[in-house]
Amino acid sequence: SSNSRDESLRDKRTQILSRGLPKQKPLEGVKQVLVMASGKGGVGKSTTAVNIALALAANDSTKEVGLLDADVYGPSIPKMMNLKGNPELTSKNLMRPLKNYGIACISMGFLIEDTAPVVWRGLMVMSAVEKLLRQVDWGQLDYLVIDMPPGTGDVQLSISQNIPITGAVIISTPQDVALLDAHKGAEMFRKVHVPVLGLIQNMSVFRCPKCKHETHIFGADGVRNLAKTLGLDILGDIPLHVNIRETCDTGQPVVISQPQSDAAKAYLKIAKEIVRRLPVPRD
Repeated sequence: SSNSRDESLRDKRTQILSRGLPKQKPLEGVKQVLVMASGKGGVGKSTTAVNIALALAANDSTKEVGLLDADVYGPSIPKMMNLKGNPELTSKNLMRPLKNYGIACISMGFLIEDTAPVVWRGLMVMSAVEKLLRQVDWGQLDYLVIDMPPGTGDVQLSISQNIPITGAVIISTPQDVALLDAHKGAEMFRKVHVPVLGLIQNMSVFRCPKCKHETHIFGADGVRNLAKTLGLDILGDIPLHVNIRETCDTGQPVVISQPQSDAAKAYLKIAKEIVRRLPVPRD
């Protein structure tokens, strides 16, 4: 019958498509992988990834945390984590992450000069990402936080299909333009079967340091409304604060340098919300 023919064609198509996807292979020694993503650039994703990694470690000193900078074209983790130099190689020719504030870090920024542009086509980028993922001796990590490049392109797909990801966190400002791209990002993760743990509303409110008046520069509840549309949780709000920018620019992120500040408390609270939504890792 035509129905059974259709079913058999569908089955064949599914088989062919699944053959084309790489087999997901866990990263040795890494229990859980968290990706920090945004559809759009300039929404504070790397700053958030750095402070969340530090907050995960600050909330539970028994946990080992790593940070992978997957933004090949614009690596900013070395500056924010105050790290410089080339990773040493182990006897197995694996890179040893550079470490600061107790966080193990790997970034393309350690392998190229600060001002050198990365002028590469897709295949070279994919090869670099593969190296950053697979040719690193992470030791034993409870959490590996991956700072994704902005967008929904090859790098995001490749990472999502190559390694098992425990959960994705979408970062956006409340601005309409950013929300459109954040929506696309969330849908991409759903398509590749990566659980989206929730959204972070970044740069949510600016408080004047002199008169304390609060202004919603990018709009008030954009990310909250998007979360409702997508049926996702809001993990927290991070204010637009000069301290957050300054501390990252000087390589002393706010969670480490000003742990009692409202900004640091916002990151610590969000890190708790993330952990609450993670499955219990198998040893």
